[in-house]
Amino acid sequence: MSPLALFGKLADLLVYDVLKLQPGTKLADALHFFIEDTTKIFVLLVVMIYVIALLRASLRVEKVRDFLVGKRRALGYALGSGFGAITPFCSCSSIPLFLGFTSAGIPVGITMAFLLTSPLINEVAVMLLLSLLGWQFTLLYVVVGMGVGILGGALLDMIRAERWLQPFAAKALQQARAQPQAQAQTLQLGETTAQRMTWSQRHSFAKDETLDILLRVWKWVFIGVGLGAGLHGYVPDGWLENNLGSGQWWTVPAAVLMGIPLYSNATGVIPVIESLLLKGLPVGTTLAFCMSTVAASFPEFILLKQVMQWRLLATVFGLLLLAFTLVGWIFNALNFSL
Repeated sequence: MSPLALFGKLADLLVYDVLKLQPGTKLADALHFFIEDTTKIFVLLVVMIYVIALLRASLRVEKVRDFLVGKRRALGYALGSGFGAITPFCSCSSIPLFLGFTSAGIPVGITMAFLLTSPLINEVAVMLLLSLLGWQFTLLYVVVGMGVGILGGALLDMIRAERWLQPFAAKALQQARAQPQAQAQTLQLGETTAQRMTWSQRHSFAKDETLDILLRVWKWVFIGVGLGAGLHGYVPDGWLENNLGSGQWWTVPAAVLMGIPLYSNATGVIPVIESLLLKGLPVGTTLAFCMSTVAASFPEFILLKQVMQWRLLATVFGLLLLAFTLVGWIFNALNFSL
């Protein structure tokens, strides 16, 4: 028996033996899904966040920012998106991250490649996807998420999106570009004062980060698993496939629009992905819905309004909706299956 099968046995015990629910009923199926996935996700979260935090204990956003300074644009987009994928920042971090990158003179496109990818992908979500849905879907999700960040950043630089920053953010970017030598000296000084963390410090960092991330994501895990359980237990088999099937072009943009108000993060949306795929929803439609839920959320855009003018905010929002719709159409047209 695999370790993950133990969570199913626990759900069997609680639902069928303790609560005496009849197998195959809607309530029993929904509750079984909820118990199995919440226990599985929380155990995996604690173990993986701690282990991964130990490995990245010395990684700070300042180091990411400093590394990106002066990089070529094409390489910068890829690096920005890559760093976004391995740094678990949420929408509440959007403003300090954006200002920190802008103050370092990093182009808006590279900064946005980072910020677009970061909510979509993180190491915790990747490990959960691997354990729940396998390497094939995980690889697909990571490639698509990073592609959205890279192409979005490149397009924003192409249209000179820095014109639409709020005045104080635009001024910080201009000052940083006007003083590259002083900036380089400051970054070099910061590198020389950095200290290697001891094992005790790494353990303390990993423990604190585990607790911090759990406190930030627990409600989204419950919400995501609860929604997934409702879909699993109460939506009739074939209903989603019949009504949001790949043969109907409008279902993908409809799924994107449906996902916007249902804010979640990459961790909380994974059980929703699992449930939608189990119900027969096409992979492209599932990706479009869940990426819209994570990356095109109202809370993040409300925060970003403080550093962006409405024109830039609307442009970013429109690019995301277009990207997710195209992703859904392409993978449904390819008839991609797990």
